[in-house]
Amino acid sequence: MRKDALCVRSVSSAVRIHSPTRFFDSSMSIPHLPALRRGKPYDSLDKVQVKDHRTGEVMAEVSQVNAGIVRKDLSKINEARLALKKFTVEELIAISHKAGDLFMEGTLPVGDRGHMQSPEDYISTLSRTSGLPHIMVKRNMVKITASLQNMRVVLNGLTRGLDLSVIDRGFGEQAGTPVSYYPTTKSLGLIMPSNSPAVNSLWLPAIALKIPVIIKPGREEPWTPYRLIQAFIAAGAPAEAFGFYPTDHEGSGEVVKLSGRNLVFGDVAMAKMYENNPSVQVHGPGWSKILIGEDKIENWRDYIDVIAGSIADNGGRSCINASAVLVPKYGREIADALAQKLGPIQPLPPADENAKLSGFANTKMADYIDGAIEADLKTAGAEDMTAKYRNGPRKAELEGGVYLRPTIIYCDNLSHSLFNREFLCPYATVVEVPQKDMLDKIGYSLVVTAITGDDNWIPDLMECPLIDRLNIGPISTMKISWDQPHEGNMFEFLYKRRSIDCA
Repeated sequence: MRKDALCVRSVSSAVRIHSPTRFFDSSMSIPHLPALRRGKPYDSLDKVQVKDHRTGEVMAEVSQVNAGIVRKDLSKINEARLALKKFTVEELIAISHKAGDLFMEGTLPVGDRGHMQSPEDYISTLSRTSGLPHIMVKRNMVKITASLQNMRVVLNGLTRGLDLSVIDRGFGEQAGTPVSYYPTTKSLGLIMPSNSPAVNSLWLPAIALKIPVIIKPGREEPWTPYRLIQAFIAAGAPAEAFGFYPTDHEGSGEVVKLSGRNLVFGDVAMAKMYENNPSVQVHGPGWSKILIGEDKIENWRDYIDVIAGSIADNGGRSCINASAVLVPKYGREIADALAQKLGPIQPLPPADENAKLSGFANTKMADYIDGAIEADLKTAGAEDMTAKYRNGPRKAELEGGVYLRPTIIYCDNLSHSLFNREFLCPYATVVEVPQKDMLDKIGYSLVVTAITGDDNWIPDLMECPLIDRLNIGPISTMKISWDQPHEGNMFEFLYKRRSIDCA
């Protein structure tokens, strides 16, 4: 969702903004992020350090909780649910809007040692621990803020225009028919990643829908969920509605086991682990794609910019980044044009407004990705088209940070092991496939952009069960509409309709 030009309203004058304490004043102790148990800070003896990915400097200590604490707190989750039920949906929409103002422009508590975090501090800190350059953090920040400020539009799309007072009462009418909805859970469990802050926008509707959240943050990215919680509380949401539980694998398992509904972010193995669990919505690899139809392929040069942006925006770290381009012909030429555009991109200092690559907090992941691509290139049928434009290795270092430069692979067939792969960097394969075979060959795709005006093919695209979200025309796979679900329908996940008759 590219809403970079979105105007963010200033913080309400009714909200008191604290004077910022400089986050990295050497005379102060480093911040400590406590666990939040029903909104109350909990200082654990077990702590982990969050470090600058380039220098190794300790940025904060984060309290860790064990599975026993998760079990104990979730046994009392009904208290958090009752705290949210005291509000109407309309009141929670207003609170969400104010929380958006505060998240974007407010100075908020960060931890329990008296530290305050300005927006600038948040951007710098998140960049230093996650590897995202400042400009990408800002863009993600705008996306999250826009989600909060457009909450009414979001809920209207999720509920298909339901009168939101029905959620308050539990029953009402829709299109002249009696309706009743009841919650499927008393909490939403969240196993969050560290790669992209904007994924936090997926859970935000839960608060307006009166469902508490139990958040297990990503190791390198506790900052965004913590700041969002503080923004919600400052805006008037009940603190009891928020659980913040940095924990280990066992603790994460308890969050999923004991929360009636969960969003889990992870890799293919994680997706397979929960694929048959109706209480878990897995957000794993998206395998998003761009298809060019026979009617538009002669004009392929007109679409290079939108294809390149789909591949490389947000550093290539989103599940909605395109990772494959299927074309009926000119595959090698298209791959070469993309390589010319993306191949020369190099890492820049994080504060540089032109930075397009993200550093790796986990450098072993960068080593793995680089090694996996190189190993599979030894199999006949694939060529790294960016190699001649990079003027250097794929893996690059700058000021202590490790980066992966863009990679565009031309594959001569769909069976090659580099096709339909997804990595945490700008990466895509280009393959020639007859249009009539594309929909049988693409596999599951979170987003498909089909560049076509073919009235005979568009109905087939509409009916393809392998596509979650479909764009017709030269639209970036990264574009998101507020009035349509991004990935899964949060309202239908958290609420279920029942039949009802009233005498």
